[in-house]
Amino acid sequence: MPQFTRREFARLVAGTAAATVVLPHAPAWAADDPDTLTTLTVTEISARIHAKTLTSTDLVKALLDRINVINPKVNALVTVMGKDALAQAAVLDAEAKAGKFRGPLHGIPLALKDNIDTAGTRTTAASPMFKDRIPTEDATIVTKLKQSGAIILAKANLHEFAIGCTGDISYFGPSRNPWALDHITGGSSAGSAASLAAYLTPAALGTDTGGSIRCPSAWCGTVGLKPTLGLVSIRGIIPCRASNDHCGPMARTVEDVALMLGQMTGFDPLDIYSIPGPTNVDYVKEMHQPVKSFRLGTPASFYDHVDPEIEIAVKAAIEVLKGLTAGVTSEAPLWEGLTGDATGEQEEYHHELIEKYGISYMLPDRTRFERMENPPAGTKFATAMESVKAHQQLATTRRMIDSHFTNFDLVVVPTTVMQAGKINDSLAQEARSAPPTGKVYAWFETGGGCTNTRPFDLFGIPAISVPCGFTKDGLPIGLMIAGPHYTEGKVLALAYAYQQATEWHLKKPKLTADTPVPVIKEGAPAAGEKPVLAPPS
Repeated sequence: MPQFTRREFARLVAGTAAATVVLPHAPAWAADDPDTLTTLTVTEISARIHAKTLTSTDLVKALLDRINVINPKVNALVTVMGKDALAQAAVLDAEAKAGKFRGPLHGIPLALKDNIDTAGTRTTAASPMFKDRIPTEDATIVTKLKQSGAIILAKANLHEFAIGCTGDISYFGPSRNPWALDHITGGSSAGSAASLAAYLTPAALGTDTGGSIRCPSAWCGTVGLKPTLGLVSIRGIIPCRASNDHCGPMARTVEDVALMLGQMTGFDPLDIYSIPGPTNVDYVKEMHQPVKSFRLGTPASFYDHVDPEIEIAVKAAIEVLKGLTAGVTSEAPLWEGLTGDATGEQEEYHHELIEKYGISYMLPDRTRFERMENPPAGTKFATAMESVKAHQQLATTRRMIDSHFTNFDLVVVPTTVMQAGKINDSLAQEARSAPPTGKVYAWFETGGGCTNTRPFDLFGIPAISVPCGFTKDGLPIGLMIAGPHYTEGKVLALAYAYQQATEWHLKKPKLTADTPVPVIKEGAPAAGEKPVLAPPS
């Protein structure tokens, strides 16, 4: 897989036959101007492309230029498909010039979490197990996005096999938080959120099994939506725990997420988790519905062990929401008894991988799966009967959850109860937590990484994280809004109303070519391979 120097990469971008506009002498993003191409939102880009005042080629070239300088600092993108993206842009520009638009995402570049299959371009799950894996077919969601005119610009870093909430265990090395490069992004959709916050891409896709879209969105100051389970196909996505896996849009604004979602939904008969849900929904229109009548709940259990700075920010956000809606109650049900989690799925998937490839994981996953394959004496695993019972309980929970939204329409709670930690501290904790108990991520989940987000994956209901403040050290804080099945419109509407009443989403991290990159301590799990700037020819 070729790796390019900055000079070679610039020549590639400037010289490709698909590029119809020459790069400016200075990068378009160099002046800190909100109107520069790389800072445009998806909604703004769509409007300009449809008005024929912006070409996709111009935009892709500006993003590639910024990626070449900034991505080595944040390590958000592991494979940048520059040549392919410029070729796609040329085709879409020709269609736009002829007045033929595929949809609102026509000509818009985005990044895919690197567990989403792309035909002909490696999809690694950030694991040495899959470092040379090149799919022959696109995931269903990739096919849909291409049909809508989106451009696949890059594959984003992630926590290995999406098994973790930190984003620092990856074959390519940890993703870094653009707001503080020595801090974690959150995971597992680490690179997706970091690439948005660093203005490397205007849009991204993530997956969410226990909070993997919302946690990094909260800690990177971006917006991420986990839709209703099955509303977006997961066929062609490397599973974490398939019965809980969701795929959703990530961007810097609520309206961008709404615009993306409208192009992502649809029943997939070959995906056993896909549902024949609402069709042809205009989520941007739904987002603009009035919220004055909305009744909100904020269950007290979601504030257990919450960081004081996060609690202050979230309660301030709730005060804003009180003025926008019919009010907020803390008496929302705790959903006691609505529990259950599918067991055996992750173990079964990785057992088959290990039989085929051997154990080739990053720490601490390697220790975890070594213990699974060669369990110490006395270790107990779920029986087939227990697994069936767990699936039945999970299905019951999902059928019952909507009935618990009685005296309120939506829930508003902190996305996380802890701040983003430092990468070195996180790596040290994860290395210590692996042997001998095998309780790999217990320290982080107990501390709040996925504590608040995970129930909504079990419930299978929509939940979004939006920026609602910053800590005293300048780290973003997220507010989570959730509702019953198929209430994406209401969830988006409340998130949009809050966004319009605040300015948190407008703040930008200070990243330049001269920004120093803190060193990861010697002995920490290191990258197995540097990110590349193009797929194999």
